[in-house]
Amino acid sequence: MIHGRRVLDAHQHFWQLGPGAYRWLTPEAGDLHADFGVADVEPHAAAAGVDDVVLVQADPTRADTDAMLAVADAWSRVVGVVGWAPLDDPGGLAAALEAYAADPRVVGLRHQIHDEPDPDWVVRPEVLAGLAEVAAAGLTYDVVAVLPRHLEHVPTLAARHPGLRIVVDHLAKPPVADKGWDPWAELLRQAAAHPNVTAKLSGLDTAAAPGYGVGDLAPYVEHALEVFGPERLMFGSDWPVSVLAGGYARWWEVVGELVAPLTEDEQVAVLGGSARGFYGIEEKA
Repeated sequence: MIHGRRVLDAHQHFWQLGPGAYRWLTPEAGDLHADFGVADVEPHAAAAGVDDVVLVQADPTRADTDAMLAVADAWSRVVGVVGWAPLDDPGGLAAALEAYAADPRVVGLRHQIHDEPDPDWVVRPEVLAGLAEVAAAGLTYDVVAVLPRHLEHVPTLAARHPGLRIVVDHLAKPPVADKGWDPWAELLRQAAAHPNVTAKLSGLDTAAAPGYGVGDLAPYVEHALEVFGPERLMFGSDWPVSVLAGGYARWWEVVGELVAPLTEDEQVAVLGGSARGFYGIEEKA
């Protein structure tokens, strides 16, 4: 809780390695090449005072979504699931949307566009048509913008589908380690100019150099607050990816320092209110 309101972690993953699953998780992924479940994160979430969690897609399969829903069945902190569906396959997308419509915990969809060889994949005609169906279903869309080209496409998506609620994961991975600025800063400003776009204060720890401090991240967070405002910026742990840069507790500590200058209402927004509004999640009593 913070200022009497529930804290929501808007970006968390789980996975269990197995044949054909999570192919990006090779041994080269280091500490991430392991199983991560509720028992691994529950102590960290409890210690941080995180009340609620949104689980986010980590594999381009329906099985990954089913696995997250199984976690939601077993872990009361889960209040939403951002799943996966084949946006470029009308039949497969329709089947997924029909299945997900039966479970109100599915609040949105995501696709790992950064794993697509084509940096323009998200604006292919068939994908744009698929996103229209996502909007019609009342679901949100998480954009994994890793390259500047990915972020360039966000205004296109927002203008093409003004009824689609779009969130930019990890502030589009600003060039923290290199102390860079543009084109990231200007592209983020252009994305934020569209009212149906918001962003996640997550994943900056792994964008920074080892041994990073609050001062390294502050300029990027301040820019995000300037262009989005706290009402369109939401906290996410990006656990377990965050284990590569100090883990859950370290990121929570840093986020606390980054939002400390904000008013109580603004802190409540970033640490839960914005995500609830975006994903359409009611706050528990």
